[in-house]
Amino acid sequence: MAGRSSPDERTRYSALMLACRAPSLHNTQPWRWRVETRSVHLFAERSRRLPAIDPHGRQLIVSCGAALHHARVAFASLGWRTDVTRLPNPALPDHLAALEFGRLAEISPETVRLALAAAHRHTDRRHFLPAPISAELRDRLVAAAGEEDASLTLADDDEQRRELAVAIRHADSVQHADPAYAAELAEWTGRSELAEEGIPARNLPRQGGRGMIRRDFDPEGRGTLEVPPALDDGAMIAVLSTGGDDERAWLRAGEALSAVLLTATEAGLATCPLSQIAEVGESRDAVRRYVLTDGSGYPQIALRLGWPPSAEDIPNTYRRALDDVIETGAQAGGR
Repeated sequence: MAGRSSPDERTRYSALMLACRAPSLHNTQPWRWRVETRSVHLFAERSRRLPAIDPHGRQLIVSCGAALHHARVAFASLGWRTDVTRLPNPALPDHLAALEFGRLAEISPETVRLALAAAHRHTDRRHFLPAPISAELRDRLVAAAGEEDASLTLADDDEQRRELAVAIRHADSVQHADPAYAAELAEWTGRSELAEEGIPARNLPRQGGRGMIRRDFDPEGRGTLEVPPALDDGAMIAVLSTGGDDERAWLRAGEALSAVLLTATEAGLATCPLSQIAEVGESRDAVRRYVLTDGSGYPQIALRLGWPPSAEDIPNTYRRALDDVIETGAQAGGR
């Protein structure tokens, strides 16, 4: 290994396998990786955009950003620094990032813990326990977002939480009134537990929790996940925002989302992203005006964070086969 300027094939594929564990809108996994001799490239797979839910492709790019951060963590845990060029070629808008490599002098134990968290991180759509999240952990979550050029606003006071709940419920109402949205939701949820994309029925609760701020994923009652008897939901709600609102900002929002989710998972928290605050304009404007503490920035996604209601773990959703999402430079040249 001495003298190598880039990871070998086994290392690259191991890292990209972990990168593909990243969260994505309805588990669409809208990314494609190209592996070159000394670099790795991330592309958006825009054919996997959901036009009714994500008409502008915002959540597609956020999802790719989460995969990019997962990849950075994975390579670092294997001893490689990634030098990332984002949106490297304006003539190729689907080319979201180029990764080049350098050897790390040492591997950070924290990075290894984050990589382990990436392997078992999942979305938990159940209610959370009312136990508080410590100030130290809250600070770590905020710092994780800040390191990725994003802001995490914790909706602490009653007015912020109320406004956020109203905005999310308004978004749900608007979206469920659209037949195209209902069709997309039905297509991508309630799938077999062996499906390599979409959300399986086993990951959807049988019934919604009382007092939960959530997306109504399962209006037809196809979920099979058992939910322990609950009082009101004890989740902490947070909003991830960026200073800009273009594709670069969306990509960075995805990287920040990954950083927050992995930090939370490593600490034992359950997590659930809520992307509808950015999918409906009126809800997004309301969150920007009433929830973000300084009224600036652009909300990209909300998060439910808290302690899981039971020790029983939620099963991971499956992922697309690596052959479907990774190509070599030679394969790309033959297209």
